[in-house]
Amino acid sequence: MNNFILGFKFALSYFTILPVRFKEKDDLSKKEILSFMLFSLPLLGLILGVITLSLYYFLDDLSWFGALICAVFYMILYGFIHTEAIIDVVDAIYAKHSGKDAYEVIKEPTIGAMGVLYAFAFFTLKIAAIVYLFLNDYLLEFISIIIISRLMLLFVIKNFEFKSTFVNQLKESLSTNIFFSALIIFTLLNIFLIGLKAITLVIFAFIFSYFIALFIKKNVGFLNGDALGTVLESLEILLVILILVI
Repeated sequence: MNNFILGFKFALSYFTILPVRFKEKDDLSKKEILSFMLFSLPLLGLILGVITLSLYYFLDDLSWFGALICAVFYMILYGFIHTEAIIDVVDAIYAKHSGKDAYEVIKEPTIGAMGVLYAFAFFTLKIAAIVYLFLNDYLLEFISIIIISRLMLLFVIKNFEFKSTFVNQLKESLSTNIFFSALIIFTLLNIFLIGLKAITLVIFAFIFSYFIALFIKKNVGFLNGDALGTVLESLEILLVILILVI
């Protein structure tokens, strides 16, 4: 139980801006803790979704402006970490096409114009998608989407090779039992939230996330943590479109 709590806290501290405290004796590099950290990713989606919808409950009277505030607030909750990843991935893609070393470019602290433009485009689409969901009462669908997008990170980590020490450490820690436990538990939770269409979302999420990761690997030459963030951001937009047409 202690390993699960530490893994959950590690996920909170790494992927959100929510305040978390650790003790000096806490060893976060343990395989069991990293495994539960990954298991906690879809749970983070649930938590962030509930917090965002709680805010929307109070801002509902503001109509589209309240929905806009909540959409931005959701992205603030995870510190725009995944949106920032888009900049690095796009810069790396353009660098490779120009004959430069994509790995060196993706590690540089500076950002390129194309990366900023793509990140702004993704940000605009993401905000518009969330606002549309809220204004049309797709509230539980919103929670379901952000749970599934984080669940798919486990799938990508488990099935692709990475040029990242930390992500490879996560990959080694992710057991088959933990992966399938997360898949079953959070798919059942999504069925409870939005019904059997959750199964359709999960199936397409597998397909989308696989091909997005494959596209990045082909065009950059490798995958890393930034690629995972780009998969998540892309997937959430695609799942919003899917939920509106099924």
